Amino acid sequence: MQKVKNRWFIAASAIGIHISIGSVYAWSNFTTPLIEEFGWSSREVQFTFSVAILFLGLSAAFLGHFVEKYGPRKAGLLAAAFFGIGIFGSGFAVAIGSLPLLYIFYGVLGGIGLGVGYIAPVSTLVKWFPDRRGLATGLAIMGFGFAAAISSPIMDALINSVGIANTFYILGISYFVVMTVSSLYLEKPPVDWAPEGFKEKVASGKTKIKEDLAQLTANESIKTKRFYFLWLMLFINVTCGIAVISAMKPLAVESIGISTTEAAALVGALGIANGLGRLIWATVSDYIGRVTTYMLFFIIQIPIFFILPSVTSQIIFSVLVVLIYACYGGGFSTIPAFIGDVFGTKQLGAIHGYILTAWAAAGLVGPMFAAWIKDTTGGYQASLTFFACLFILALFISIATGKNVTKLRSQKDNQTKSSSIAG
Repeated sequence: MQKVKNRWFIAASAIGIHISIGSVYAWSNFTTPLIEEFGWSSREVQFTFSVAILFLGLSAAFLGHFVEKYGPRKAGLLAAAFFGIGIFGSGFAVAIGSLPLLYIFYGVLGGIGLGVGYIAPVSTLVKWFPDRRGLATGLAIMGFGFAAAISSPIMDALINSVGIANTFYILGISYFVVMTVSSLYLEKPPVDWAPEGFKEKVASGKTKIKEDLAQLTANESIKTKRFYFLWLMLFINVTCGIAVISAMKPLAVESIGISTTEAAALVGALGIANGLGRLIWATVSDYIGRVTTYMLFFIIQIPIFFILPSVTSQIIFSVLVVLIYACYGGGFSTIPAFIGDVFGTKQLGAIHGYILTAWAAAGLVGPMFAAWIKDTTGGYQASLTFFACLFILALFISIATGKNVTKLRSQKDNQTKSSSIAG
């Protein structure tokens, strides 16, 4: 008899990979040291991060089929190789003072490792947790959200003690080891596997679980309306959220008059809201449904974005941005389970990869648009009002998604009844 692995250890392995690759969000630790050592501009240094996020989205889209064909273990090892070499090679780029080489190692190679490493364990977890899809994916993606808080002080200490290049060398080796060990435990569950007692509970009616709406391939999914509904909802949620995140420090200083030191502390604390939001919202979606969860993201954020520019109270401002960060993180953690619900698990990794191109696009559009409005108008009010209007559009899209899913589920139920009667 085949020995089945412990699904909670699978979840722990996924967290190990996501904590490693999520360190990309701590890139700002290198910004000032690189500028001071080489005289590069802030824009040149920050472009490294933009390249990494761009290749995250591209590699997730193009290598999603690799994840499905070769399985999570080989995909995880591929991610470990790309990400480890990318970070280690960044040390070499710094050692010889080459900015283009830094773009190639950290941005391109590291970004490819990011994309593959992001989708490989998540698509597997959905299959191991048919009873708790949201919780499982929330756990892994929470690791990605918390990674900056974990790695940031380590990076800072290493840079101050051994220098920038050696920091990259140490991190590259460390991430490679952690991701490799984590990947070796990853595995798809056996065919028709279910947690102990789960099938009996479903059969007895004690546990109710909705069947997936369909079992589509990635190429079949992109021919459906609901694929573009999901893409647009994620794109808008990320565009608006990441614009605020990228400008949080100056926005806080401008809006509530706190010092830059206090603003920096606020930014660090908000990282916790980002991480917890990923776990809490994804878990909640198991009970209220993915469509309702996404509707709530938009309903909560529409008034926040309208009133945020006029808020002067530090407490109210902090509460509002905590909600923004939580909804931003929740959008990422809920989407894999959402994909599983409406497209099935047949090629979930590949479909997830296609959907994540919304992240790559939003990562470029959101911050650039907010910065352009700031330069043009001298403040953030116009961009936040525009984003509030985008959320209204997203709310209508989520309503349309709900109607589309309900209609298709009704058709599927009718077909099932007809087949039963005919049988």
